[in-house]
Amino acid sequence: MSKHGKKYLDAAKRFDRSRVYGPSEALDLVKSLATAKFDETVELSLRLGVDPRKADQVVRGTVALPAGTGKDVRVAVFAAGQAAEDARAAGADVVGADDLVARVDGGFMDFDVAIATPDLMGQVGRLGRKLGPRGLMPNPKTGTVTTDVGKAIADFKGGRVEYRADTRSRGVVQVPIGKVSFDRDALLRNFRAVVDEIQRAKPSAAKGKYIKSVAVGSTMGPGVDVDPGALRITDEELQPA
Repeated sequence: MSKHGKKYLDAAKRFDRSRVYGPSEALDLVKSLATAKFDETVELSLRLGVDPRKADQVVRGTVALPAGTGKDVRVAVFAAGQAAEDARAAGADVVGADDLVARVDGGFMDFDVAIATPDLMGQVGRLGRKLGPRGLMPNPKTGTVTTDVGKAIADFKGGRVEYRADTRSRGVVQVPIGKVSFDRDALLRNFRAVVDEIQRAKPSAAKGKYIKSVAVGSTMGPGVDVDPGALRITDEELQPA
């Protein structure tokens, strides 16, 4: 018995799954295969030739999507004093110190990004078992531990997303690059930004082929394989933003 529904299986029959496609053609396919009644998220997946369990092969950071995410990003900020006031002024959805730590420890998870000032990381660190598995633990490498909370909030609400090679999936990076409702050029601009960033972040300890496989897909649709050798997108391929 397949775990996928009829719409997914029907969509999977509408293209050649044995082929690899160029980025433009793949994204056109993803848009055409999306059948859900909601605006599905388009996700880019890259399997990297790294072992993220080794400290010198970690691939993690953030990337700004030039066309945005198409999503209303909910930001929680662990801060006190002036930093908390700055966070509220910058549009944080929830702000707190000891009280927010207690709320999260009690199960509150209604946010997409968590930002913390350095002075509160001693308390936030105790939430590792809550935030870690969801990829929400603030980290200086992703710009989510900072004294400039206003800038961090603006960045993440404006289209900055986190990425990391998952230790549980043999180095797979999964990054949202927009919505099915985006036109192809907007998705291509975001696709290029993520690929460029992942290539820039290649660890010096990574040996052999770095980007092993690439796929794009929508929330409810099948994945479409992209040719790893054809990832470069030139300005000429894009219409003016």
